[in-house]
Amino acid sequence: MRVGIVGLPSSGKTTLFKALTRGTVKVEESYGQGGKPNIGVVSVPDSRVDYFVNEYHPKKITYASIEFIDGAAKIATDHGRTKFGSDFFADVRQVDALVHVVRGYTGSGGEAPTPVHDLQTLQDELMLADLQLVENRIPRVEKQLHGVKKGAATPANVEMELLERIKTTLEEGNSLKTIEFASDEEKIIRGYDFLTLKRMIAVLNISESELGSQSEQTITFHKACEESGIPAIELCAEIEMEVSQLADEEEAEFLQSMGVEEPARNVLIRACYEALGLISFLTAGEPEVRAWTIHAGEKAVDAAGTIHSDLARGFIRAEVANFKDVEAAGGWDAAKQKGIIQLQGKDYVVQDGDVMYIRFKV
Repeated sequence: MRVGIVGLPSSGKTTLFKALTRGTVKVEESYGQGGKPNIGVVSVPDSRVDYFVNEYHPKKITYASIEFIDGAAKIATDHGRTKFGSDFFADVRQVDALVHVVRGYTGSGGEAPTPVHDLQTLQDELMLADLQLVENRIPRVEKQLHGVKKGAATPANVEMELLERIKTTLEEGNSLKTIEFASDEEKIIRGYDFLTLKRMIAVLNISESELGSQSEQTITFHKACEESGIPAIELCAEIEMEVSQLADEEEAEFLQSMGVEEPARNVLIRACYEALGLISFLTAGEPEVRAWTIHAGEKAVDAAGTIHSDLARGFIRAEVANFKDVEAAGGWDAAKQKGIIQLQGKDYVVQDGDVMYIRFKV
């Protein structure tokens, strides 16, 4: 799964990318000039995996992961208005979700933060980018309509009617999430990669002095995000980046001294995972402890297929217990002895944190 990081100039989006990737990616500092995007794969923190690692001491450990993309933005200013270049959107078109980074600290020139305004500005730019995509597509579809009777149920007519409806929605300043698409329409728009249809998470990048406090700015920002249906968190990207460079033990000591359980970057990574509608099930043993990624609502046979197609093809039953119950019992073997583990068929809906062993025969 891929998540794009977007933000206005000086929002700290690249600093946040550095924190998320813990300095494992060579970063190009070319904001505003274009260039190559910064791309890094990040493990999803999971204490359930850690639990089984301590129990089995496996040869291999695999966490779920997300690919983050820090777009190589080309920025221009037109009559005092910030404009994004099309190359920026090319970098983040083919992602599954977007993280909006918004400046919540005083700028280098003394500029006061305007997070709600900046969030709206960014969303407006995304709508304009989608509108441009539609306007570029309409003339091509019109060429396909020459000689075709208006109203006929041809693919071109169906697409044109859909594009006109989308165009009207965007021109009215509304996200495409406000449209209810029929199943056949969803198939048509899938290839467009509309930005305003993507799941979004907002990040208010605050100063170190505001950490742990609920300022009026933070409250207002969260309220605006809630009204827009966007999950939001606040963090200090600069501190997160510095902390991410520490060894694990040093990081834990530093966070403990601040009275913080875990770095905010971990909270953000999990928020992205949840926003994508993803859950994890686990397999554990001495060869490997692993978190597997599936979509919420998928069934046991789908989970089996995620591990290997042969497991889905020869699926018999799945031994299942949720991690919370396994932990409370004292481990998998203890859970089995206490009758906590259940045998489930292929139509069982997998829950987040399920520990599974697949019985199969090919």
